[in-house]
Amino acid sequence: MRKSTVWIMAITGGVVVANNYYNQPLLVEFAHSFGVTEKSAGPVAALTQFGYALGMLLFLPLSDMLERRMMIRLMLLASTCALVATALAPSMHWLIVAGFTVGFTSIVPQLLTPFAAQLAEPKDRGAVVGIVMGGLLTGILLSRTIAGFVGAYFSWQAMYWIAAALMIVLFFVLGRALPKGPPTFHGNYKSLMHSMLELIRTQPVLRETSLVAALQFAAFSAFWTTLVFHVHSLPQAYGSDVAGMFGLVGVIGAIAAPYAGKLSDRKSPRLTVMLSSIAFVVAYVAFGTIGYGLIGLAIGVVLLDLGMQSGHVSNMTRNFALKSEALGRLNTVYNVTRFLGGGIGSVIGNVAWSHWHWSGVCVMGGVLSLLAIAVQLYFGRRMPSCG
Repeated sequence: MRKSTVWIMAITGGVVVANNYYNQPLLVEFAHSFGVTEKSAGPVAALTQFGYALGMLLFLPLSDMLERRMMIRLMLLASTCALVATALAPSMHWLIVAGFTVGFTSIVPQLLTPFAAQLAEPKDRGAVVGIVMGGLLTGILLSRTIAGFVGAYFSWQAMYWIAAALMIVLFFVLGRALPKGPPTFHGNYKSLMHSMLELIRTQPVLRETSLVAALQFAAFSAFWTTLVFHVHSLPQAYGSDVAGMFGLVGVIGAIAAPYAGKLSDRKSPRLTVMLSSIAFVVAYVAFGTIGYGLIGLAIGVVLLDLGMQSGHVSNMTRNFALKSEALGRLNTVYNVTRFLGGGIGSVIGNVAWSHWHWSGVCVMGGVLSLLAIAVQLYFGRRMPSCG
């Protein structure tokens, strides 16, 4: 596969996945716009994650059964409609439903990742997945910076109009840049979905990576969902633009993606995942002790995003080595579980903030991170020979 194709996939993944995260630094803007409390605006972020999980569950398996380039382009059109509906939202209830729809339709990054793994040579698979995932995480992080800036100086609606326009551009670019991806599964939708249950039953590595990823992403989402409330509560009463700027800091962690992929190719991906979970714990220690100032928050963000990216790439590398003819379904099980964790983490973060503010968020994030380590230790004792 050509390097240019890999980078187009990485950029596309970053641009589309950003749709799911524009709302996080804009929650205060939503609350002010519709005259509701911060707690009432919180479900927008959580339901976007749940919508993403449901969209992956229903659509990702089809990437093994349908031509992938066509499917990717159709999902871009669906994302465009959801983003326009969000920009036109007249009430908070509409915005919550529209947020769910944005998540439900913005699954293109998860179609691109197994597509890239399928096109790559086996010896380069970890590195290629690392590049694509690096683009994806960069999109997540920069989405907050861009949305924070646009929300502070223009309007939150403008952010969603811009996002819709980008989906149209990508529709035409990918029509020319991507090769066709022939199906690898020949059967009906019912048998396709049933085969995922068989994968869960027979693949302990998939069960481990999915649970660890869900806990890590829950810890990740708990922080990012509440960050805008935390910086707004500081004496300086920072706004969405400052909250969004932490996305730029987190890009340092995204740089780790290709290196994490190469390390997974050469060493043990399980070791990389364990190190990533330790980075999560240290990040939350930093948030709880020095996270009441911008510098302390920045240190924690670098550690959190470094752990997030290196763990995710290494988990994906382990999964894609299991069954080459079932990449879409393996990716479905893993990412649906992961984003359910992300949605639950957003809820946990919002509840913790409402009751105990920043200290509660830090305790809950730390507990989730320690649970990820516990899951790895449990599976490590049961199947120590698995990479």
